[in-house]
Amino acid sequence: MKKYCSIICIALFGVLTISYRNAGPFPKKVKRILFIGNSITYAGKYVTDIETYFTINYPGKHYEFINVGLPSETVSGLSEEGHADGRFPRPDLHERLARVLAAIKPDIVFASYGMNDGIYQPFDEQRFQKFKVGIIWLHDAVIKTGAKMVHLTPPIFDEKNGGHAGYAEVLDRYSEWLLSQRYRAEWDVADIHFPMKKYLLDHRAKDTSFVLAKDGVHPGDEGHWLMAKQVLLYLNEDKIAGAASINDIISTYPNGEKILQMVAEKQGIMKDAWLTAIKHTRPEMKVGLPLKEARIKAKQIDDQIRNLVSGK
Repeated sequence: MKKYCSIICIALFGVLTISYRNAGPFPKKVKRILFIGNSITYAGKYVTDIETYFTINYPGKHYEFINVGLPSETVSGLSEEGHADGRFPRPDLHERLARVLAAIKPDIVFASYGMNDGIYQPFDEQRFQKFKVGIIWLHDAVIKTGAKMVHLTPPIFDEKNGGHAGYAEVLDRYSEWLLSQRYRAEWDVADIHFPMKKYLLDHRAKDTSFVLAKDGVHPGDEGHWLMAKQVLLYLNEDKIAGAASINDIISTYPNGEKILQMVAEKQGIMKDAWLTAIKHTRPEMKVGLPLKEARIKAKQIDDQIRNLVSGK
């Protein structure tokens, strides 16, 4: 009898394990996954890498990854004198967040702020307080909608290329505070900053000319993959731990490169459409397609992607 019970338990465990693996990284109700932040999020390569990964690895799931990153934006509400050569101040997330949440109705929000919030000046307690107040406000606003809030620590600032002596330490401190909210307030926080910093220092120890961001701020493809990788690891997608780039992921799948290209095309269409539809205060932005028209184009691309994933 004990033998049969053991067999049944093992079988049930196997079924539960398979069900868990097929369930995907998000709860069943999750459909819309929102990324919000500044120009690094708007550039969107890390969002594209994340969507491509899930498209290939969870073909039965139809998540909608939405990017509404806005260049220059802060959550602190601060703007340095002469920003953008005096053409306009930095946009403030406070001005648009309510519209973003109402229009998109996300199930999960990933937010990446901090890079601009210290306005590229040495550490100042008042600026730090503005950042903390802004992040807490953002957190509470998202939670009130019923969505899950995941904070991302900011990418690194590289003083070697970006100047602004002392600003790298500012982002260290902002990141440490965000990470402390994991245990102080039981927040969900994925660490982008310190893994990225370690990667930069390790590579620069071997090659002093190594960079992740040519201007010290905006990472290239390698840096965006590091960001995507940390988000995926936060979501327990541990099999990507050894991947040096998104190419290591897509190269193991038929049509992987084409799928990546098409996800990037769709993301480019939809981010501008969403930003235009929701409205914002930042000038000099591309005007997106009307949302209805953009959705039609996105669906056409999605259909092609699904055919590629299924090998048709």
